Amino acid sequence: MAGNSFGESFRFTTWGESHGPAIGCVVDGCPPGIALSEADIQPWLDKRKPGQSRFTTQRREPDQVEILSGVFQGRTTGTPILLFIKNEDQRSKDYGEIADRFRPGHADYTYFAKYGFRDYRGGGRSSARETASRVAAGAVARKVLDQVLGAGKAVIRGALIQVGPHRIDRARWDWDQVAANDFFSPDAVMAAEWASYLDGVRKAGSSAGAVIEVVAEGIPAGLGEPLYDKLDADLAKAMMSINAVKGVEIGAGFAAAALTGEANADEMRAGNDGKPRFLSNQAGGILGGISSGQPIVVRFAVKPTSSILQPRRTVTTEMQEVEIVTKGRHDPCVGIRAVPVGEAMMALVLADHLLRHRAQTGKV
Repeated sequence: MAGNSFGESFRFTTWGESHGPAIGCVVDGCPPGIALSEADIQPWLDKRKPGQSRFTTQRREPDQVEILSGVFQGRTTGTPILLFIKNEDQRSKDYGEIADRFRPGHADYTYFAKYGFRDYRGGGRSSARETASRVAAGAVARKVLDQVLGAGKAVIRGALIQVGPHRIDRARWDWDQVAANDFFSPDAVMAAEWASYLDGVRKAGSSAGAVIEVVAEGIPAGLGEPLYDKLDADLAKAMMSINAVKGVEIGAGFAAAALTGEANADEMRAGNDGKPRFLSNQAGGILGGISSGQPIVVRFAVKPTSSILQPRRTVTTEMQEVEIVTKGRHDPCVGIRAVPVGEAMMALVLADHLLRHRAQTGKV
């Protein structure tokens, strides 16, 4: 199946299915000599793994990563890096009743229409289980950013800013709160409200959507290409490629349509470091497809989990009209665990563009 790879100079390819024996990825284009071990990757996988609260799927996967190639004596060799994650808690029997039925909102029908058959066990390749591979690859991308820009210079952080209709109060934004609750919320007050809201959603056998914001700071100006390889275009594609994502915006995004030209223009003054100092960041750190040196801000919307316990109308592979109830273990809000996935995709795009920029200009 085509379409399993992303990136140019720094490229990764994911493989595996939700209920297969394992999942993983191959990372190619990583520069040699970078210190890399499983311990550098595991914390990011731990951040994403399921079963960490009652608000996520109760599938129990340790997501222990193994590096099978591309690293020798603790350092990258410049050859492809194979990352391997074993699946240990599959319950394929949960899906036996839907083998010939298409779940509304899922990729069941479209995969069937394209390939003539499908892996109905948890959605197979279309499952959000695939995103663990992205997070593993993103950990390698972070090491590349540290190597080229300097350790700790690039800071990539994500947060959940909306669940269902309930949005955070940006006046209460506190990055320290993100690791202190089950929702990656920068607003402790809203995190408590989300808990109550999702308890009701879960008990009703339903689900809720979410909005995630990812911010990258410490990224130099100049990354990106004109027109078809714009940095924001690649970021939009990266985020849209995440399971269940239905919308992406950069900076002010759709809200920019309601601004005047004066309000939208990010005015500049002379900075003390010989670079301009921007007075606002409506552009989200990207102008003309090229990074401006400001924080890069991306938001994406995740639809409600399609696997729900409420009966829904559908058809079978033989076009018989039936009802369906999706059993199994599913996230009442899949957007929660999308936060580390969004961070990973941000890191992967930036590492790719950083290496492309260095190859083209010979500098960073």
